[in-house]
Amino acid sequence: MSSAGAEAVELAESAGLILDPWQAFILDGALGERSDGRWSAFEVGVIVSRQNGKGSILEARELAGLFLFGEELILHSAHEFKTAQEAFRRVLGLIQNTPDLDRRVMRVRTSHGEEGVELRSGARLRFVARSTGSGRGFSGDCVILDEAYNLPDASVDALMPTMSARPNPQLWYASSAPDKDIAPCDQLARVRRRGIKGRDRSLFYAEWSIEPHSDRCPRDERGVIACTDHDDIDDPASWAKANPALGIRISEEHVARELGSMGEKGFTRERLGVGDYPSEGDGWAVIEEDAWMALADPASQPVDPVAFALDVTPDRSWGAIGVAGRRADGREHVEVVDHRPGTGWMVARVRDLVQRWQPCALVVDGGGPAGSLIAELEAAGLEVVKPSARDYGQACGAFYDAVVPREGNAATLRHLDQAPLTAALAGAAKRTLGDAWAWARRGVSTDISPLVAVTLARWGHATRAHLADTSDPMDNIW
Repeated sequence: MSSAGAEAVELAESAGLILDPWQAFILDGALGERSDGRWSAFEVGVIVSRQNGKGSILEARELAGLFLFGEELILHSAHEFKTAQEAFRRVLGLIQNTPDLDRRVMRVRTSHGEEGVELRSGARLRFVARSTGSGRGFSGDCVILDEAYNLPDASVDALMPTMSARPNPQLWYASSAPDKDIAPCDQLARVRRRGIKGRDRSLFYAEWSIEPHSDRCPRDERGVIACTDHDDIDDPASWAKANPALGIRISEEHVARELGSMGEKGFTRERLGVGDYPSEGDGWAVIEEDAWMALADPASQPVDPVAFALDVTPDRSWGAIGVAGRRADGREHVEVVDHRPGTGWMVARVRDLVQRWQPCALVVDGGGPAGSLIAELEAAGLEVVKPSARDYGQACGAFYDAVVPREGNAATLRHLDQAPLTAALAGAAKRTLGDAWAWARRGVSTDISPLVAVTLARWGHATRAHLADTSDPMDNIW
C-alpha cells in the first residue's frame, strides 16, 4: 500500500512545521492509499494527551488537503469556538509565512463563525464550532472532529451523510482521553473499540495511554502493589508511554508537578491517557436475537412480484442488494441477493436483476449513501423509487413490526439466516427521524447495508406490489 504521508510531512516542513517522528507516523498510516487511489482509511482516530502536538498533525493534514490533494472542502470542527479559532490562526500563520502557498490564496475569512481560507482553485478550509451548531449540512472531502471527547451523536448524525457523495472522503476523530460523566463521548468510545479490535480496515487508529493498576492487582504483605502487568502512574516510563512528546515539548519536571498538584483520576486521564469510556453494549439492541432467529427458514422463497433495493456503506467500501416479496403461504420473505466490496459492480447487477425478474419496485434512498447511484441507474433505463425521509422511517417501523410479535399478532416475516443480514441486525442501532426512527449508521462497526437494503425492499413491495401482476413461484437463484 502506498501513502501520501511523506508528501504531507514534506509540505508541512516547507511551511515551517517540523513534525516529530510519531506525528509523521500518524500521517503515513492515515494517508495510506488503495490501488484505486482512494484513502485506505475512511476514518482516522487519534487519542493522545494534551500538549503532545496533536494539533500539528491536523494542521499538516489540512495543508496537504488544500495544496496537494485537491480537496474541495475541508471542515475543521471543534467543540468550542475558541479552539476552532485558534486552529484557524495557526494554519493561517503557516500559509501566510510561506510565499509559495500564500500566493495561491484568494480570500481569508476572519468574521466570527466564518473563519476560513479559500484558494484561487476554489478549495476551501472552514473552521466551525459544534457548540454553536455550525457545520451542519456541509459536504466535506475531509472532516476533522477535534475535541472528540465532547462529541454528541447528533453531530455525527449531521456530518456523516454529507460525506456519502464525496468521491474520496475521510473523517478524523482527534481527542484527549474522555470522561463519560463530563461530556458525551459514545462515538469516540465506539471508534476506540473498533480500533483496539483491529479488524476494521477502513479505520486507522492510534492511542497513547497506560494501563494503570486496579484494585484486583496483587499486593505484598505490606500492602504494596506487586503487579508487573500494569503501569505505575508515578513512573517516568509510564509518562513516556502515554506522551510521545515527553522530552521534546513536555518535560519530566512538568509532569512531576502535575502529579503533585492534580487528583489521581484527573492526572491519569489528562496526562496518561486513561479515559472513562461508556461500556460496550451486548448487541441486538433493536430486535432480540431469539426473535430474529425464530423466523429463519432456509427453504423460504417469494413469488412474483418482488421488489429490489440497494444500499452502500458511508465509506462506499461495501454494497448490498436486497429483495422482498410474499411467499405462497402469504408470509413475507426478505433476502440479501448480493453483498460485495465496493460499488462499481452494483448498477450492472441491478440492471440484470430487473431485466430478469421485472420487479414491482427498485428502491434507493436518495438521502443515503446509495443516493449517488440513482443518476447512473436512471441512465441505464431503470425506474427508481425514492422514498422520502418519512417513508424511510415508516419502512423501518414496519420491518420491526413484521419481525417482533405483538399481543394478538404473530410475526409475518421469514428470512434465510444469511450471515451478512444477521450480523447487520445484531449490530444495528436506532436513530431518531422526525416522529419515527430509522437504522443508525453512526459509529456502528457493523456493515448495516444488507439490513437497509431488505428494509427498503420490503417497503417497496408493500407499497407497489398491488400494482403488478403475479405469476409462478421462483427459486432463490438471483
